[in-house]
Amino acid sequence: MKNLQITTLAQLKSSGYKSKSIKQELRDNLIDKLRKKENVFEGIWGYEETVIPDLERAILSGHDINLLGLRGQAKTRLARLMVNLLDEYVPVIEGSELNDDPLNPLSRFGHDLVKEMGDNTPIRWLHRNDRYTEKLATPDVSIADLIGDVDPIKAATLKLPYSDERVLHFGLIPRSHRCLFVINELPDLQPRIQVSLFNILQEGDIQIRGFKLRLPLDIQFIFTANPEDYTNRGSIVTPLKDRIDSQIITHYPKSLDIGKRITQQEARIKPEQKHVGVLELAKDLVEQIAFEARKSEYVDAKSGVSARLTISAYENLVAAAERRSLINNEKQVHIRVGDFIGVIPSITGKVELVYEGEQEGPMIVAQSLIGKAIRSQFVNYFPDPDKFRKQKDKNPYKKITDWFGDGNTADLLNDMPQAEFESFLKNIPGLKELVDEFHKGQEAGTKLFMMEFALHGMAEFSLLSKGFLTQGHQFKDILGGMFNMPQPGAEDEEDFDDEDDKR
Repeated sequence: MKNLQITTLAQLKSSGYKSKSIKQELRDNLIDKLRKKENVFEGIWGYEETVIPDLERAILSGHDINLLGLRGQAKTRLARLMVNLLDEYVPVIEGSELNDDPLNPLSRFGHDLVKEMGDNTPIRWLHRNDRYTEKLATPDVSIADLIGDVDPIKAATLKLPYSDERVLHFGLIPRSHRCLFVINELPDLQPRIQVSLFNILQEGDIQIRGFKLRLPLDIQFIFTANPEDYTNRGSIVTPLKDRIDSQIITHYPKSLDIGKRITQQEARIKPEQKHVGVLELAKDLVEQIAFEARKSEYVDAKSGVSARLTISAYENLVAAAERRSLINNEKQVHIRVGDFIGVIPSITGKVELVYEGEQEGPMIVAQSLIGKAIRSQFVNYFPDPDKFRKQKDKNPYKKITDWFGDGNTADLLNDMPQAEFESFLKNIPGLKELVDEFHKGQEAGTKLFMMEFALHGMAEFSLLSKGFLTQGHQFKDILGGMFNMPQPGAEDEEDFDDEDDKR
């Protein structure tokens, strides 16, 4: 970039450079990208027709913005991506702590230096990545942090009286002159601190300890807020809310495909885990868990279910299969339904229950959510079992249920070696035929997953009973599961019956 060779005010003037506000800068670059059909917010999915158009309209209007939404809805990601709409470099006066524009200095330092050195005033170039400031609103944030305060050490060092404005230490906001400034979780900011933002947003000036300062700060403000905070921890005071020009509502992915795209983009799968094969159905199940959680009567809807749940769940799912491959010394493995036991820790820490009970409560809810996800996806791959309750002759599940009805049980352990796992499934009469009928032409690994998936799905539709063992699952006849309840403390017996049995 030729401008980087400019090092003095005289050179800057002769180059024809013209100053513009940060809001104008954002607007001009957005217009350029829209005309070129370029993607402004790379890596953001599901907002193409909702949030992003609202955000672009706010930028074109020159508005300060509040992004309002539940946790895990990419609010901070959106704010950080706005850096890409800034000019790559802007000139600032060398040594200025307030990013003074050489053509329009703001601070006392900037004015004095230009007055003293004139066209020889040194300048440097500030990259757009250095023009982003982010502050998390916490109860201990003070006005001194955001706006500034008198610095007695500076007064003593420079031998200045407290009446001299050079003794001031500027806070984060003045230091973000000509920058994007983001305050995350705005309702958590104490009301008296929010009041300090009034003048900055409306008139652009600040007040520090009674000093008569007129600093026309040039800042693009972006706030993020969670609706839950309005009742639990605080609120945005009404006059401040009135001064924020645009409030944009974010939301969770509205389809599994969008959720999968986000999860696959964000999940940190290591190169050495590439040997783990993951079917699309397994990815769908991960996303379905989040969808089930968001509508579950046991999960607090006001807290939301973050997209981080599915990201962590997918990482744990792959890790569960990797662990099994290491235990059995297998070089190539595929995800099994049993591996979903590994995603439970990703669920229990990321959902807020409506009624917090004993320690086991979150685990039971997590197992229930996994079961509901399996039930929801089952009818996309196999006939709806409810349609065959009375059709004994044409029932595709009859041979399997009859085998279990004869008193047979099947203990499907999570860490079974592949050969044993395959033999176990194929020895259940009717299971292979069921998969062959509805999934012809699939490779062997896919068919094995479908066979296991069929067992779990049948249990969710109450065709079989499914109990939880210490190391896996036990399947048996639905009536046998009801009349042979596990004894508390019995080793290797079911810890929990399936949801229907519990009812």
